[in-house]
Amino acid sequence: MINQYETVFILTPVLSDSQVKESVEKYEQLIKENGGEIIQKQSWGLKKLAYPIQKKNTGFYFLYEFKASSDFIDKLTVLFKRDERVIRNLVVKLNKHAIAYSEKKRNLVKETAKTE
Repeated sequence: MINQYETVFILTPVLSDSQVKESVEKYEQLIKENGGEIIQKQSWGLKKLAYPIQKKNTGFYFLYEFKASSDFIDKLTVLFKRDERVIRNLVVKLNKHAIAYSEKKRNLVKETAKTE
């Protein structure tokens, strides 16, 4: 069954720009190879963490909204945990209200971009 999900993952701040790009592309490719569809992706950049993780105070944040099968989510979670570049991750299944809110938010961003 195909569901809509949202994931946020944080990459360690000691990575170079090319390593960050490589890691992000790896997860994008993984979603697509497993029959998923990326709806939205956002890079929030280097942000300060609320508390130190692995003695690091900052991290590169990324948000992905995508459609995929429920079987794939277990695989994605395991890969996040095995990847030493990922210091935190969260995958959430979106319900119909969250999907509607997300679409509304995306449309609002598009409209404000057109007026600028």
